[in-house]
Amino acid sequence: MPLKNPRHILPTISPNICIVNFYTTSGRLGLHQDRDESRDSLGRGLPVVSLSVGDSAEFLYGDTRDVDEAKTVVLESGDVLIFGGNSRMIYHGISSIYANSAPKALQDEAGFRPGRLNLTFRQF
Repeated sequence: MPLKNPRHILPTISPNICIVNFYTTSGRLGLHQDRDESRDSLGRGLPVVSLSVGDSAEFLYGDTRDVDEAKTVVLESGDVLIFGGNSRMIYHGISSIYANSAPKALQDEAGFRPGRLNLTFRQF
């Protein structure tokens, strides 16, 4: 199957919001939808761009808030997750943080404390 140009799938954004979350090794975030942007932004399905740094996390996502029906993917340090277009209103959350899974250089050389830093970019 040929790769598709992401511009044909997701609208482009000019982010003007960055939400910063830090999860300790016991941190969690229940399934939710991101609905704080403008009606126009949500209606156009403008994407959410999420950058993970530090410990890996188990990311849940699905069509409902039912944890038992949610799919999972592990997000590692440096991963970028984008959801928008038809998937813009997915329910998503963090079910667990994998302690001591961050790249060794982050802790040893940069002094990054244990946990996961997430930067989420959006357009209001």
